[in-house]
Amino acid sequence: MAEATLTAHNAPARAANASLTDWIAVTAGSLGALLATLDISITNSALPQIQGQIGATGTEGTWISTGYLMSEIVVIPLAAWLTRVFGLRRFLMVMAVLFTFFSMYCGMSDSLAGMIAGRIGQGFAGGAMIPTGQTIIRTRLPQHQLPIGMSVFGLTVLLGPLMGPVLGGWLTENASWRWCFFLNLPVSIALVALLWTGLKPEKLELDRFFKADWLGIIGLAAGLSSLTVVLEEGQRERWFESHMILWLTVLSAIGFMLVIIGQLKAKQPIIRLSLMRNANYASVILIVSVVGAGIYSISYLLPQFLGNVTGYNAQQAGSIMLLSGLPAFLLMPVLPKLIARYQARWLVSIGLAMFCISCLLDVGLTADSVGHDFWGSQIIRGFAQVLAMMPLNQASMSAVKTEEAADAAGLYNMARNLGGSIGLALIGVLVDRREHYHDAILRESVNANGTLVQDQMAARAASFLTQAGDDARAQMQSLEQLAQTIAREALVMTYGEAFLVLGLALLACIPLALLLKTSKPQGIAR
Repeated sequence: MAEATLTAHNAPARAANASLTDWIAVTAGSLGALLATLDISITNSALPQIQGQIGATGTEGTWISTGYLMSEIVVIPLAAWLTRVFGLRRFLMVMAVLFTFFSMYCGMSDSLAGMIAGRIGQGFAGGAMIPTGQTIIRTRLPQHQLPIGMSVFGLTVLLGPLMGPVLGGWLTENASWRWCFFLNLPVSIALVALLWTGLKPEKLELDRFFKADWLGIIGLAAGLSSLTVVLEEGQRERWFESHMILWLTVLSAIGFMLVIIGQLKAKQPIIRLSLMRNANYASVILIVSVVGAGIYSISYLLPQFLGNVTGYNAQQAGSIMLLSGLPAFLLMPVLPKLIARYQARWLVSIGLAMFCISCLLDVGLTADSVGHDFWGSQIIRGFAQVLAMMPLNQASMSAVKTEEAADAAGLYNMARNLGGSIGLALIGVLVDRREHYHDAILRESVNANGTLVQDQMAARAASFLTQAGDDARAQMQSLEQLAQTIAREALVMTYGEAFLVLGLALLACIPLALLLKTSKPQGIAR
């Protein structure tokens, strides 16, 4: 009895629960991250209407998305430094106000230049709210409540890109594309109120601004922004056949060289690459880069298949995409307990395996596949993303000290976004080249003098002849339909290969995930 009393006396006291103010701060951080991630993709469904009203071509319209991503990825690793200079509350409130201003500017814009400028401003302000949200959770919640906070944050970051196209498509169809931007006003007002209530004011430390690693800052801005444009626009510009892509690649290389020099020369480098010496943290960064590539690539491939092969409009395709968000809501009540109770390596490994399976299920798609053929893979993919991403969020924070949380969050979110951009670029190259390859092979295999081809062509021509009454036109229409069939089959084969490559890449990360070592948080009793 005495021994039990002594043991209880010597056991470390459990930290007090977070206060109401702490939870208000966590809510503000998660809401800011949701707002920022939602606006990454909310314009995707509305691009045709936006391009039509501002007089932009399809190629020019891609800069509406690229501008946002370019500025967002630059500010993410700078957020830790900017927070230390201006104070967390002041910095985030200014970013929320700027985000609102640039959103309104985009909504009222009538020119391509104005829209791109507004999206760049949006990306800069929104990007700052992603890593700072994660930092708030890490610094304001006790260890035993950290799984709850990280789960909430992870769900917002995961659901934002999924909800964006659906919400954007609905607003465009039922109101106007301008509401994709005007919608941010009431949300931003609520965000500012939460930030004011939940965060304490901090003094300015302008000496950090003037003594900063400016070589690294300039290099990081030039390197990341140029690299993002190269990855986003490279395939459309035919890579190094374009002088723009060539010079941006050179600028990106110079920028990263400046960052390396800053690491060696500066007393406090702008980005703490020394965190990568931590093997556990480095493993998390590598895994989240591949998972980011998988998530972004799926968000590109699936709508492309549904639009180009199945003929779905943006809203219909969005509803299929949103299926992968359902497991997030189903797991929400139990996810913190899972993260607290089981080691991250097992949850992440199971998530990666399920993600791989979901990709392999889509390998066998055919030209006759429709929306319901994706239900199974999308539901599995939803569980996979939650099980892979949520523990990684916590593992990234558990692997570092509290004072390193801001820098670690910046690197983590930069790695996820950069991995997504690299994945999209590689998938774009794969789809483009393999589609041409399969199209050529199929055309060679179709023998115009073959009995089967002749019978098919005759049947199609007869059908068109009854409609048009012109034999020459009917023959041309039958040839055109044959060409379209070949192109569609080539596209289906290409998408199948792309899903296979993604599945294998995710499978290759499982051994790395099994090496993760994270301390089990105190907390939820059995």
